[in-house]
Amino acid sequence: MKNYTKYLLAMLLFTGLIACEDFLEPIDENRLDFEFVSSDPASAEGLLLQGYSRLVDQYSFTEAATDDAVNNQLNNGLKRMVLGELNAQFNPTSRWNNYQNVFFLNRFLEIVDAAEIEWNRDEVISDLFNKRLKGEALALRALHHFYILQAHAGVGTSGQLLGVPYYTEFIEADGDFNLPRLPFRETVEAILNDFDESLTLLPTDYGLSESNLDPIYADFVGDSFLQYDVANGSRYNLRISGRIVKALKARVALFAASPGYLNDQDLYQMAIDNASEVLDLNGGLGGLNPNGVEFYISERNVDEAVFRGNIEGPNSGLERRMFPPSVNGRGEINPSENFVNAFPMLNGFPATQANGFDPQNPFANRDPRLEKFVVVNGSSFGGGTINTGFGGGIDRLDSIPERSTTTGYYLKKLLRPDVRINNDNTTVDQRNFDVYLRYTELFLIFAEAANEVGGPDVSFNGMSARNVIAAIRERAGITQPDLYLTNSITTQDDMRQLIRNERRLELSFEGHRFWDLRRWQAPLNETVRGNFFDGNNYIEIPSVEARNYPANANYLPIPNDEIFKFPAIEQNSGW
Repeated sequence: MKNYTKYLLAMLLFTGLIACEDFLEPIDENRLDFEFVSSDPASAEGLLLQGYSRLVDQYSFTEAATDDAVNNQLNNGLKRMVLGELNAQFNPTSRWNNYQNVFFLNRFLEIVDAAEIEWNRDEVISDLFNKRLKGEALALRALHHFYILQAHAGVGTSGQLLGVPYYTEFIEADGDFNLPRLPFRETVEAILNDFDESLTLLPTDYGLSESNLDPIYADFVGDSFLQYDVANGSRYNLRISGRIVKALKARVALFAASPGYLNDQDLYQMAIDNASEVLDLNGGLGGLNPNGVEFYISERNVDEAVFRGNIEGPNSGLERRMFPPSVNGRGEINPSENFVNAFPMLNGFPATQANGFDPQNPFANRDPRLEKFVVVNGSSFGGGTINTGFGGGIDRLDSIPERSTTTGYYLKKLLRPDVRINNDNTTVDQRNFDVYLRYTELFLIFAEAANEVGGPDVSFNGMSARNVIAAIRERAGITQPDLYLTNSITTQDDMRQLIRNERRLELSFEGHRFWDLRRWQAPLNETVRGNFFDGNNYIEIPSVEARNYPANANYLPIPNDEIFKFPAIEQNSGW
């Protein structure tokens, strides 16, 4: 798929990877041309499969650009960004290159719309493939545009809230890429329109039984069901489906409805409707996965994922980056005291001295998720006991530059506790899988949108914001009955702050908070704090890393080289 010279060059030109016109001359090599690709099923599908690259999984660790953590690598891009280097030439969170995936998909859509490929010798099966593959391509095109929108939407120099250019056609290398950004609402509508069209083509799930087919496929019964199953059987379970599209629609609608963008009740309602429909397919509130808190500790916990990738082969690469140094890791991501303080007490009340919090025994009687997500002073983890304070050796705070913790904490969430990195550099490896969207996120999308539309207790499709949050906190191990939720959360704003905190905890270190703070228009420059045990007392470190975002950083820049090449693209204000 890397050899499709003609359109690859077009994409590279657009994304700033090729600047010299000489490179646009075709090379006389044994490469596949478009005529071949558009007639060969395997090669054509290769274009579609490029749409499954650059999907955003849980391993971006953008929390190091928020108040939740710091990265201890001195030249890390996120560290440089938060310390003041963010600009239109340097933005480690840019997603402009996702347009490459869009153009692969647009080329593929040209092929399926031509309907000339014989996907299967059976004409009916071939038509089914054409229909389903087009649905996948439309959904993936919408998703990649959403990723770009999330990273680059903002108030332009004109003062208008802008989205991004929306490309629905393949553009040749010598074509016109100089398209203006759509208004924000129009970009959202274009994304939702692609999702909606895909829903007319995709099955809700792959591998459905004959008695459970979607209405659009209801005629495929008896002998014809075998034809349906060839094109839509369980072998395609990791492909994008109708269920996944509806979940993604809920995510997009919540994002667009947020205070930093449209603050729109209709979009909140769309998030409610789509989230609840998918949650109903999974058993409603009773379908909250009991293993969802630590979905990553076993490859058998795939049921928590609405949308995921393959289970990978055994490895220990992530643990080598994140384990504390005494167990042969680099300790790269250090959770903050700010984040630790966000965990309530075991009884669900905020961690304040008035609620029984003891600053000299700070990890006692706390929300059990704290112990699951963070390596605190005295934790057993990775095959050793980790002391980050007095007597901690190389695990002690600031003991070894770029390996020891800078905050007094190490990361535990997302790491396999059964991985071992031995002193002789041998390893006990374990399997992982990429997650693109979890059911827990969908519950939290529903809760946030339901509260914004109706407050804590209005029921939508049998669920309310309060009973969703109650279930999530009960699963986490908060003492029942949850008197804080019952007695202290009485207003819409009370519930709003609690939902945001639950989202901070449940989705921590999965790449959400960086974007959440921006869509909420929340402060970005909260100083990261730490905690150190001096042998007798725990002492708060008031400033581990001061944030230095400019005032306009809620809306991130369009890459400056794109503005220079394509003057119709308006830059966000201040960049």
